[in-house]
Formats: sequence, structure tokens, C-alpha cells
Amino acid sequence: MSEASVPQSVWSQDIHRALADAGIRQVAYVPDAGHQSLIERCHADASMRTVRLTTEEEGIALAAGAWLGGARAALLMQSSGVGNCVNMLSLIEECRCPLLMLVTMRGEWGETNPWQVPMGQRTAPVLERCGVIVQHVDRAGDLGAEVAAAAQLAFVSARAVALLIGQRLVGAKTFE
Repeated sequence: MSEASVPQSVWSQDIHRALADAGIRQVAYVPDAGHQSLIERCHADASMRTVRLTTEEEGIALAAGAWLGGARAALLMQSSGVGNCVNMLSLIEECRCPLLMLVTMRGEWGETNPWQVPMGQRTAPVLERCGVIVQHVDRAGDLGAEVAAAAQLAFVSARAVALLIGQRLVGAKTFE
């Protein structure tokens, strides 16, 4: 079975469990098909507050506010939204607030929309230039452990950590 054929409902369960185990109580997101099953799980979890954002950088402010209020948050987004976050990432770096970002990738494996390629290819370098620790996962079986490790790194070191969920896993969208 290829990684792209592992149903999102299966691997999103592993991510949700890792977020819950890491003490995540707020989940901010911009609607994204790659995170849809995870978003639904977070909405159904009474211990998590979900916040639908109008733009990704709002999630950085939400995560910082959660941390200042004694809670842990995670930000879910697609790679195309990373460019919207560049200015706000300075808040995390200067204030040393932890930030856990789960980013579904576009512009990689099997992409059919040429407009997604430039930002998809620049996502990791842009985040790294902004001081974010970047990790990448392409295997469904690794997701739970990778999310747990990224959360631990973010909250213990008070740093921004982005886990890039590869398009091979999310699957390439087709537009016909």
C-alpha cells in the first residue's frame, strides 16, 4: 500500500492522539482538505477548542496568547499559507513562545496545480530563514511519533517547530 493510499481518517487519528497527549488544548486552522479529518476530530474532542482562522498569521498570535495564558496550541495550515506568516514569526522568535505548526504540503509529489509549486518548494527554506525548526514526514506510520517529538521540542525549548506533512502522504489533488 502506498503512503498516499493510507486514508486520512487513519493517520489523522494518530496525529490527534499525539496532540492530545502533548496537552494541546487549542487548535487553530485555516480550512484545508489535507487536514479535514484531523480538524473534524479536534472539533469532536471536548478537551480541545478549535478556532477557524481567516488567515494563517492569526494562528501565530493565538498560539502565543494560549501560551501566555497557560495553555498549549497547535496551528494547522497548508504550505501555501506559510508566506502569510513571515512577519508574525518574529513574535515567536523574540518572545520565545513555543509554536507547533502542522503543515500539509503542496507543490511536491504529483502536484497538478502549477500555482502551488513555487511556495511548496520554498516552504522549508522560508521557515528555516525565519528561525523555525523544520521537520518533514512522508510515512503515515511515522506521523504520531513525529507529531509527539515536534510538540516536545517546541514546548520544551520554547521554539517554533514546523512538521511538514509531505504531499506523498496527503495525496495530490486533481483539478478536472
